[in-house]
Amino acid sequence: MSFMQQTSPIDQIAERVERLLVRYEELQRTNALLIEQVASLSHERDSLKSRLSAARARVEALLDRLPENAADATDATATASATASPVPQDTP
Repeated sequence: MSFMQQTSPIDQIAERVERLLVRYEELQRTNALLIEQVASLSHERDSLKSRLSAARARVEALLDRLPENAADATDATATASATASPVPQDTP
């Protein structure tokens, strides 16, 4: 006879319950760690959103300080340099 056949059904059930309790405790610890990670990442996300908002406000403030014709001149310069043909180089 094998060992499993020698143990009573009550003992088998008790053994399974013990394994389930161990697994339950492991899952509780894992869940607690995941909850901590979510809290930490949520805090980091909120901080990054705040920094992004502040950076956007600074950029907007800088753009508001630019004279309107400077923006047009910058666009014209960028367009001109993008469409200009490259300078030919002497080849031997």
